[in-house]
This record gives sequence, C-alpha cells and structure tokens, in this order.
Amino acid sequence: MSDANPVLAAVVRSGFTESRHRGALAAVAADGTFAFTAGNANSPVFPRSANKPLQAVAMLRAGLPLDGELLALAAASHSGEDYHVAGVREILDMAGLTEHDLQCPAALPLDQATARRLIREGGDNPESRIRFNCSGKHAAMLATCIANEWPHETYRDPAHPLQVHIRKTIEELAREPVLAIGIDGCGAPLFALTLAGLARAFRALVLAPDGTPERKVADAMRKFPEWTSGSMRDERRLMVAIPGLLLKSGAEGIDAFALADGTAAALKIDDGNSRARTPITAAILARLGARPPAELAITPLAGGDDIVGEIVAVLPGG
Repeated sequence: MSDANPVLAAVVRSGFTESRHRGALAAVAADGTFAFTAGNANSPVFPRSANKPLQAVAMLRAGLPLDGELLALAAASHSGEDYHVAGVREILDMAGLTEHDLQCPAALPLDQATARRLIREGGDNPESRIRFNCSGKHAAMLATCIANEWPHETYRDPAHPLQVHIRKTIEELAREPVLAIGIDGCGAPLFALTLAGLARAFRALVLAPDGTPERKVADAMRKFPEWTSGSMRDERRLMVAIPGLLLKSGAEGIDAFALADGTAAALKIDDGNSRARTPITAAILARLGARPPAELAITPLAGGDDIVGEIVAVLPGG
C-alpha cells in the first residue's frame, strides 16, 4: 500500500484562512483487493468504538443471548436517549444484574435534548453510568460473563477470559495480529489494528453467511441504526440513506464501514478532531459508488449566528 497521499479535510471560507485536517485511509474493493489508500495506512491505530461490532461478534460466539435492537445496542456508541437506557437495563435484567454492576464512567447523555431535560429535572448528579455511550457494550460484556460463568467483577481486565476471547476474534476478523493493547475511554481493553485490518474486519461481517454471529451483528446494526448511535446522529442518517451500509464511528476521528457487496474502508483523522470525519466518509462512499446525502458532504462552521466557513473532503486523486 502506498503512503504517499494524505486524506485531507479543508477548512475553508473562514475569512481568508484555510487549514487542513490530515488523515489516513484504507479502502477495499468488492473483490477484496485494495481500491485506494492514503496517508500512513499501514501503521496501527486504536479504532476506539469502531471495534464494538467486532467485540459484539466475539460475545455472540461466546453465547451472548441477544438479537435485534439489543444486539445493535451491544455494538453501540449510543446517545443516552431513554430507549437506549431501557435497552441496557433489559440486557442487565436478563443477566440478573443492575446498572450498579456497570464499570463504565458516569456521564451525561450525548443527546443534547435528553441531557438538558435531565439537568432541568434536578437531582444531585444528572450523570450516570447507564447514560454513558458505551453502557450497551458493558452490559453485553457482563451478560457474556454470566452466560459462561466467568467472574463478572473483573470483566475489564485484559487477561480476563472474555477479553482474551475478544482479542482472538478481532485478530481472526482483521486477518492480522493485534499490535497493541490499550484502555479505551470507557475503561475496557482496546485492541490496535491497521486501517486495512479494520476495513477487512467490517468486510467479513457483511459477507458472512446468514445466521452467523458476524452477519447477525451486521444485520442488527443495519436494521436498527438508531440503536447503534442515536436519533439525531450522522451515522444513522448514512445507514438509513444507503441500503446495506454497515458503519461505526470511533473517537479520535475514526470511521469504519462496509457496503453489502464487500466494499469497505476505514479512516483516521490524524489530529483526532471528529468534525472532519463525516465529510470524508461521505466523499469515500461517493467514490465507491454509493449515494450519501449531499448535505453530509459539507460540515458548516458557525461564527456567532452566522455560517462563516465549511469543511469539505479532499481525497487522493482529486
């Protein structure tokens, strides 16, 4: 793979200034060959929440008894809306546990309307673990431990049987070894991959036979995209607009996706700023033959009450 050309998102029309978010990209064609690459696509990155669909596959293989919306929630970076919270409680109830068993941080929900409502309703602390965007994954990890009679108090330990199993599954799906182990923002282990490996893993999910754990995760996320993100999120809008698209974002400027024919890509914004992610993803999807919503190709920049600039994608080759 060539590392000659960076992915760029240009910040333009902010007075006379222009700045750029540089990044890296690996795109795989439907036949499994590389369609195009950009930036340093060979270096390992922490995919952050883009690993969640792969973690969900591992948990299904280990006997996690979820499907439908709740399986999508297990792979989610949800917005903390009320239906997300109800779903997390349902997963915990099935395992005989409560939200006190969650070991993710407490937070306000990502959904601003819900956050404002919780603040208005008062109470000493409107933040909670169950509103944290990773609580669906953590509830699923706990439920997987219960299903296997593994100790659930230490489920975040990288040496725990659950995390060892997740690592092996990720390596199989990506067809490469995990190159580093870190701790994600939610406190769970985080496994590093190259962008090419991440794209291959997403490709494996959409091309898997019906009824397999891989396909079950892909199908649940595609059928219920509001459960993997939220009612107002760009990820949901992209999956609703593009039939067969499986997409998961991650913190620090990560997006990974696959189309139904096996075309797949993963990208990382070098400076970790997420504002460039959606325009670049929309541009990649368009180059690969999909039709993303036109309004997602540009991120407007506000100055006061006015729009004073925009972010657009610049891909290799134009």
